[in-house]
Amino acid sequence: MQKVEIKAEKRSVVGKSMASVMSRGFLPAVVYGHNFKSTSVQVNLKDFERAYSEAGESSLVYMNLDNKDLPVIIHDVARNPISDRFIHADFYKVNLDEKITADVQLVFIGESAAVKDLAGILVKNVNEVKVEALPQDLPHEIQVDISALKSFANQILIKDLKLPKGVEVKEKPEEIIALVQEPISQEELDKQLAVPEAGVAEVEVIKKEKEAEEGEVTVADEGESGEKQNP
Repeated sequence: MQKVEIKAEKRSVVGKSMASVMSRGFLPAVVYGHNFKSTSVQVNLKDFERAYSEAGESSLVYMNLDNKDLPVIIHDVARNPISDRFIHADFYKVNLDEKITADVQLVFIGESAAVKDLAGILVKNVNEVKVEALPQDLPHEIQVDISALKSFANQILIKDLKLPKGVEVKEKPEEIIALVQEPISQEELDKQLAVPEAGVAEVEVIKKEKEAEEGEVTVADEGESGEKQNP
């Protein structure tokens, strides 16, 4: 994987004034980590968008700050809920000699014969997995080849993932990642949606019995009331 780099500079502007930082094309951010003092910084927004597309939130990024290259992971990002543009980022400074855990996206590739030839429905149960590795070994993504799904009996499990060297998945090996369900016919769908005739008849009977019981109670109540009035 190509080395991902980004240049940063220390930032003194905080709070509401950060809008001025973004107006100049910069993204407010913070860098922190083990044995590293939390530092407010700013990075060029376009450079960050490029770095994020290449590294995501799992691959290593080298941040140049004060003429020093810091190995960091993009730990968290905040976006504008309307425009979806980045408005803040957290960088976590890592130790290249210590393993860390990160969530890595699964990317589904290939073509399933069960989908193409049997009109099955591809079901993705897992979209990301937690892995452990040295920071420099963390992948940006893990590919899942669905061409292994040739029939409805086939499944792709966590243990079937092909992982880069030095990467370990911290999930249950037998957990299902993907499978293909049989298509449902229109006739079967209609049966599931239709209300059984017997059920309708039973509802009508219960309704009539309830009305009859209410009528009896009303008459009885009136009779008792009449007797009390005319001893």
